[in-house]
Amino acid sequence: MAPTNEEVYQTSTQAEDNYEKPTYRDGDKALDFLRTEAEVGEGEDVDEKRLLRKIDWLVVPLMFCCYLLQYLDKSLLNYAAVMGIREDNNLTTEQYGTLSLIFYVSFLAFEFPHAYMMQRFPTAKYLGSCVVAWGAVVACTAACNSYGSLVATRFLLGMFESAISPSLILITSMWYRREEQPLRVGLWYVGVGVASIIGALLSYGFQFYTGDLLKSWQILFLVVGLITVAMGIIVIIFMPDNPMSARQLTHAERVAAVERLRENQTGVENKHLKPYQIVQAFKDPQLWLIAFITTAASIPNGAVGSFQSIIISGLGYSDKQTALMQIPGGVIAVASVLMATWGAAKFNARAVNIILWSAIGGILGGSLLAFLPSTSNGALAGNYITHVVGAFLPCAYAFAAANTAGHTKKVTMNAVVLMSFCLGNILGPLTFRNEDAPDYIPAKITIVAVDAVAILATVVLLLYYMWTNKKRDKAMVSGEHKCDIEFADLTDLENKEFRYKY
Repeated sequence: MAPTNEEVYQTSTQAEDNYEKPTYRDGDKALDFLRTEAEVGEGEDVDEKRLLRKIDWLVVPLMFCCYLLQYLDKSLLNYAAVMGIREDNNLTTEQYGTLSLIFYVSFLAFEFPHAYMMQRFPTAKYLGSCVVAWGAVVACTAACNSYGSLVATRFLLGMFESAISPSLILITSMWYRREEQPLRVGLWYVGVGVASIIGALLSYGFQFYTGDLLKSWQILFLVVGLITVAMGIIVIIFMPDNPMSARQLTHAERVAAVERLRENQTGVENKHLKPYQIVQAFKDPQLWLIAFITTAASIPNGAVGSFQSIIISGLGYSDKQTALMQIPGGVIAVASVLMATWGAAKFNARAVNIILWSAIGGILGGSLLAFLPSTSNGALAGNYITHVVGAFLPCAYAFAAANTAGHTKKVTMNAVVLMSFCLGNILGPLTFRNEDAPDYIPAKITIVAVDAVAILATVVLLLYYMWTNKKRDKAMVSGEHKCDIEFADLTDLENKEFRYKY
């Protein structure tokens, strides 16, 4: 049962105050920081534009590298598919598809454990530790020589990688204003497209290796795994856990970094688990709508991402050509993500961008794949166009970051969004069946259908946000602002001053 305002707030001892102030235990960690530390160094001017640039250089490059390596590491199986891993491990089409499924099943299963651990431990240190762990798993994949050993490594990879997106969403929300978040999400999410380009080039280059000690795909896993371990160590050392503890900022800059987040009304961090916020999250219509949209729009991502090498090679290209032919898809993914997140931030249009890019990638791209001859240039163009469907995901992440308040509710929402992403990626590869080879027409038609459904659900979510905001505007005509309510760790449903971004 949710606590009443009397339980959340503690009445001030100052008789002249007409508002109630949240206690540290109930409130956000930022509130205690501001009450005890804000006076220190008072009077020092902080240029906000300069501070924002400093924050960008402090956290965005590290988030970008983590997300790039996360996508590259899980996609190595796709590149290794034309480098001999299927033959060396005697994999059937179903077994190969199951390896992708196993990854996402594990990814899904560990979202809530990660959500709990991220609330209990320093976020950046926890993230860095998971990066180190999954890098070690990738390196160990080089030693796999059977289907069973690949299943084990894919399970462990999903277990550790499932911490990445909720961590980065949480980090983004604790450093940036809501209107700044979509572009920053986009800047680290473009790691997907860049990883596609790097992976294709690595696959192409390593295919020229002819040594006897290791196969080319084994060297690929070993090299990329060790690079990932090194990046995890860098994150542990250099990424701050929150604005209040960032040693790279001056004290005045830390205060300014926290104060500028007041208008978010989502807080920064709270290490106290509040079960009622978990219950409230699952009763919130926006959670189920965002989860449904993410699941539907992720089905094409799982299908095309896991089987892209097979789709392109089925068009008549050699193994080396197939590796290079995946580069344009990465370039298109980078461009679409940057345009989508820039548009979402510039015009406050997250929902519109989800609709637009899902229509282009899923309906247009999927239709070209499904309804044109598989050997035609139009089918190849359709394959490339489907890469823009990934632009929906950073907008969905931005929805979760901007429209969920209360720290426990935020980590719950992030976990559910990523579980939905996993579910879509589990279902996607299952649409590719041996009996449908080599054209896989049913799988391609599925891409069109599910993206159409995602578009309809996004319209419903947009209308829900608009209706809720108008309802609150009417109710708050004569309402008074409560001091420090921004850092009271109230949820978006409890805080009637909160307005949804769409």
